[in-house]
Amino acid sequence: MTFLETTDRPERPLWPAVRRGLAGKCPSCGEGRLFGKYLKVNETCPSCGEELHHHRADDAPPYLVIVIVGHLLVAIILHVEMVYRVPASIYLWTMIPLAIGLSLWLLPIVKGAVVAMQWAKYMHGFDPRGPDDDIEDERG
Repeated sequence: MTFLETTDRPERPLWPAVRRGLAGKCPSCGEGRLFGKYLKVNETCPSCGEELHHHRADDAPPYLVIVIVGHLLVAIILHVEMVYRVPASIYLWTMIPLAIGLSLWLLPIVKGAVVAMQWAKYMHGFDPRGPDDDIEDERG
């Protein structure tokens, strides 16, 4: 038995929460909007009132987006290079806008998934008992 299994917190299913986060919805109810602005997470869910300000997505979403976009672009560039002969300026005019567009499109999607995962796993301030209770439970 792990520490999390011995607590009396209700289980929060990970994958439904992540799917809601990917869609930009509240990980708890799936109805309210997760973001108030482009990447600004709402303090609370407008539908169910779940507090969302505890998230600590920080640098994870940009790193994940860089990995995803980088792999996609490398695959596209390698394919184009092996099949066609194109001048280098074509990459300048196609791949740079594609990289920027994909990154801007993926950032809120990935950030929503990260915030939802944190909510489902009771990470950071999403645990209603608070961090001090966890420390006491581990000691005693």
